[in-house]
Amino acid sequence: MSLPETILQFGTGRFLRAFVDRFVQRANDEGQGVGRVVAVQSTGNDRAELLGNKGHGYHVLVRGYEEGQLVERVDEVKSISRGLVAATEWPKVLEIARSPQLKYIISNTTESGYKLDPADTLHSAPPMSFPAKLTRVLWERYQDSQSPVIILPCELIERNAEKLRDLVRQQILAWQLPVTFEPWVREECVWLCNLVDCMVTRAPADHPLTKQDPLLIHAEPYALWAIQKPPVRRASESGIFNLGSRFLDHPIKLFDHPAIQMVDDLLPYYLRKVRMLNGLHTAIVGKFLGSGFKTVQEILADKEAVKWVRGLLFEEIVPTIAYRIGGVAEFADQTFDRLRNPFLAHLLSDIAANHEDKVRVRLQPTLDEYQKQFGKVPERLAEAMGKS
Repeated sequence: MSLPETILQFGTGRFLRAFVDRFVQRANDEGQGVGRVVAVQSTGNDRAELLGNKGHGYHVLVRGYEEGQLVERVDEVKSISRGLVAATEWPKVLEIARSPQLKYIISNTTESGYKLDPADTLHSAPPMSFPAKLTRVLWERYQDSQSPVIILPCELIERNAEKLRDLVRQQILAWQLPVTFEPWVREECVWLCNLVDCMVTRAPADHPLTKQDPLLIHAEPYALWAIQKPPVRRASESGIFNLGSRFLDHPIKLFDHPAIQMVDDLLPYYLRKVRMLNGLHTAIVGKFLGSGFKTVQEILADKEAVKWVRGLLFEEIVPTIAYRIGGVAEFADQTFDRLRNPFLAHLLSDIAANHEDKVRVRLQPTLDEYQKQFGKVPERLAEAMGKS
C-alpha cells in the first residue's frame, strides 16, 4: 500500500530534490511513514513531466569528504509521487490543498520569491507571486474546513517563515478575505523558520547514470537542516501547551534524520552559513565571473585566486561575526574544505542566478558591519560587489 501525499512542495529544482525529498525517502525507507511529495513547478514543465513518471524516481550522486574520508554513493529517491505544472494544472494544486492527508507545505523560490504582485487576484489561476499562490492554497484549505498545516520555507532569508507569513497576511488584506481567515493562518498554521545547508550541483556529464537518469543530481555528503523550535509556553490549567496563541497537545516534531536539528536559536546557523559559505560563493562570482574560470574548483586550484578568496573569508567576513557567535573559525576552515571538494563542479554561471538579490542578502550586511566596526571599506568585498 502506497503512502499518502502529505507534502505539497513549491519547487522542483535540484536543491529540494537532493535535500528535502531525499530526506523524506530515507525516513520512509526506515519505516517512519512520512508520506509522499507533490512537487509544483512554476516555470516550464520539463521536470514536472519527468517527475510524473510514477515510481521511476531519480538518483542523487553523493560524493565528497565525510568524517575526513572521500566517499561516493548513489541514493535513490522515489518520495515524489507526481509533479504538477502550476500554469496548466492549478486546479490539481488546489485539490491537494483540500486533502485531509496534507501536513506540510515546503518551498524554495530563492530570495527573489518574497515579493507580492499587485496584478494577482484571488481568482488568478495561478497567481504569479509565490506568497499569493500560498495564500490561495491556504484559503482553499480553510474553506474546506481542513486542519492547519506546517509551513517550512527553505529560502535563504533570515526569519524566512515569519517574513513569508507576513507577506501572506498582506495578501489576505489586499484580497479582503474574511477576518476569521487571518487568525487561522497566523495562529493555527505552524510557520517554522529554518536554514538549509548542502551544496547541490549538476551531475557530471561523464557519469554512467547521466544517460539513464535525466533527473540525476550531484550533492556533497554534508547536510544540515536547522529548524527553530516554536515558542512553546507553559502548560495552562487544562494541561495543554500554548504556542503563541495556538494550543498544542504536543511539541512540533518532524521526522527523524541525521541532518535535521531542532534548535533554540537559528541566528548563529544563519550567520555562519549565509555570510560565510553563501557569501563567499556570491563574492567569487562577482570577482571571477568572466575572467576565464568556469567553476569554483578551478578558482581554488589557482594560487593567486586562492589567496584572494582566503583573504576575503578570514580577513573580511570572519571578523564581522566572530564577536557575535561561536565556532566561526572552525566553520570557516570547514567551509574552505567543502569548497575544495574535488567531485564538485560548481559552475559560476549557476551561482550567478539572481545575483543582485544574493548580493543584497549575503554581502551587503557584511560590508556595512565591516565599515561600522573598522571604519574603512573591506577592499576585497567591495571589489566583488563592484564598489571599488
